[in-house]
Amino acid sequence: MTQLASQVAQCDPVWSKVREEAVALAESEPILASFVHATVLNHERLEEVLSFHLAQKLSNQDVPAMLLRQVFDRAMQRDGEIAAASRADMAAVYDRDPACSGYLEPLLFFKGFHSLQAYRVAHWLWREGRRAMALHVQNRSAEVFGVDIHPAARIGRGIMIDHGTGVVIGETAVVENDVSMLQGVTLGGTGKETGDRHPKVRRGAMLGAGAKILGNIEIGECVRVGAGSVVLRDVPPRCTVAGVPAKIVGSAGCDQPARQMDQRFPEVPDATG
Repeated sequence: MTQLASQVAQCDPVWSKVREEAVALAESEPILASFVHATVLNHERLEEVLSFHLAQKLSNQDVPAMLLRQVFDRAMQRDGEIAAASRADMAAVYDRDPACSGYLEPLLFFKGFHSLQAYRVAHWLWREGRRAMALHVQNRSAEVFGVDIHPAARIGRGIMIDHGTGVVIGETAVVENDVSMLQGVTLGGTGKETGDRHPKVRRGAMLGAGAKILGNIEIGECVRVGAGSVVLRDVPPRCTVAGVPAKIVGSAGCDQPARQMDQRFPEVPDATG
């Protein structure tokens, strides 16, 4: 580690942990050592790793990695919120996903995390008025990761998109801090209406696999949405909804459903009993 990297790691515990795990991985899995060095250990900051790694994944013949990385570097230099949010997202995955054993795994391998960080750059581009470039990043992210997040959507920190495949988040959607969602979740509209037409998901909500939340409706704080549900109306805070169309079936079951990730509904009687 260079002197600068050492100094940065001392004041950035997430980056320090990532480097520590990267060194261990390079030593334990020689086949991946070159990849780990090129992607992580050759860089001085976490922001550089994100920029390099995402550019490699999202590049194509039309926009090569070198040019795409310049865009990502500029976004992260101009907007410190991108890096801060990425650290919170990484910590959320480590905290909530039982399949995750460290900070390095989502950074290198989890496409839900990758798609969210690509969205954060696309969102910066959108706010800067670079609409075409923002849409290009969105399109490439959808092609590569199977996750389609409109760059105009507003998404907070500490978000976990588990697995990622098939997640769709529309243009006027809002996702507040500390939300968790699984594969196949849709935050969509209800037709061809224009203007503010997508859901508002409040802090701490947990959206189960395949949940479809449609229209300009509000999902209250710390709500659980059951897997496969279709939600068409506002949901009050701290309750569980399930079904097609979704109805309230009980309380949220805990204070922080997004962190607990418990998709069972113990309040609902067993119909087979």
